[in-house]
Amino acid sequence: MVDIVAAVTVDGDGGPVWVGIDLGTQGVRAVAVDAAGAVAGAGQAPLHRDVRDGPRHEQDPAEWWTATCAAVRGAVAGLRGRAVAAVAVDSTSGTLVVQDRRGLPAGPALMYDDIRAAARVPAVQEAGEAVWTALGYRMQAAWALPKLVELCATGAVPAGHTVVHQADHVVARLAGRPVATDTSHALKTGYDLLADRWPTDVLDRLGVASAVLPAVVIPGTRIATVSAAAAGECAIPAGTPVVAGMTDGCAAQVATGALAPGRWCSALGTTLVLKGATPALVRDPGGGVYCHRHPDGGWLPGGASNVGAAILSRDLPGADLAALTPAAAALGVPPGATYPLVGPGERFPFTDPAATGFDVGGPDAPTPAETFARVAHGVAYVEKLAFETLAGLGADVSGPVVATGGTSRNDWWCRLRADVLGRPVSVPEQAGSAFGAAVLAAAPPGSLARTAADMVRLRATFDPRPGRAAELADGYARLRAELATRGRLPV
Repeated sequence: MVDIVAAVTVDGDGGPVWVGIDLGTQGVRAVAVDAAGAVAGAGQAPLHRDVRDGPRHEQDPAEWWTATCAAVRGAVAGLRGRAVAAVAVDSTSGTLVVQDRRGLPAGPALMYDDIRAAARVPAVQEAGEAVWTALGYRMQAAWALPKLVELCATGAVPAGHTVVHQADHVVARLAGRPVATDTSHALKTGYDLLADRWPTDVLDRLGVASAVLPAVVIPGTRIATVSAAAAGECAIPAGTPVVAGMTDGCAAQVATGALAPGRWCSALGTTLVLKGATPALVRDPGGGVYCHRHPDGGWLPGGASNVGAAILSRDLPGADLAALTPAAAALGVPPGATYPLVGPGERFPFTDPAATGFDVGGPDAPTPAETFARVAHGVAYVEKLAFETLAGLGADVSGPVVATGGTSRNDWWCRLRADVLGRPVSVPEQAGSAFGAAVLAAAPPGSLARTAADMVRLRATFDPRPGRAAELADGYARLRAELATRGRLPV
């Protein structure tokens, strides 16, 4: 049985809404959003059939569809006759499924973090070295292309079948037929974003026939309409346009409106993820930054650090951070330096699989408030280092920052980040990939940034306080010096 949680419908002007569908790891969420960015309805449904076995991680694509229908029914249940103008779907990046000519699944899905094809990565990297270098990234075990090679090599793709991404498959179910994919989902499958084509010579060397891959379009391109059969299951009217989606990370960026050069979104939850927009491709020799195509033109660079709030779950299990905040705020800038990694390895702002976290120069037995303050400052300093790294790669990081993630609910932490960065930090009213997908569905071709500017509302903006700049600069300098001592940064 599928559980549904539907939001209360809000009153609007009676105009059309756009539906965004987010296919997450644990469930599906759908929202209906109007032209002013008001959420007119929301629904969600969990995914139960999730199987992990060592390096393997699989889900049942049939459950994606039933959960999608349940979530969408919840989102549109209270629309009171308002028209659904279009639909877009986002999904986890690197997830693949084999489907037949009708768009139905032919087996379990290989999820975004499935690394069964890790042994194929060296061959995949070598075969497309020139392409990957030009695009500024290296193939990784969890990316879709090694998994695609594995599927083809093991006979898991019968004649006449295709290998598609998670969102492609759900849109195929909406349309009643296979559909094109988008450049965002296709990135980790090896699509050449510079040449705007599948690198068939590379795929040939890897034993992948181009016929198993879908056509590729820019996110936001109209690719289908909702079929009569699907309309009966999901309650979206037949004939409703469906546009090509994007990965969940890109959709989350759209939800912040950070789509113009100089503007960035910074998602701080378990980890820290920065995403922005640049006119030119940003290439990182260290591999910590890679770029999606911007639907309006240009690029969407991003980098993800393993630093984040996860360490608070380890060091302060069950703590009420809101209750700790006044005491943490009263402590001022902590002495020493903290790099709050939970486990080994860092991806960005530097790449080092052996890197470990540290907390030096502080009290021997810190109180919970002191621990919270040290982590909050450490994360803010890493965020500043990440922006400096992006600037060093040629990205414009001069504009404001939009903060999302669980920590964005803590105003003190947001204000601290603004003080450390020396620029305004804003928090949106609505965040999340489903909202971003709805904005994508609403955007005319080439107008995603303008549409997001019209639909994204800000809850609060925190301006940097000049009086704090000097002491925070000292704290940041201590972190950089400690990283240099440990060989993580140049001296």
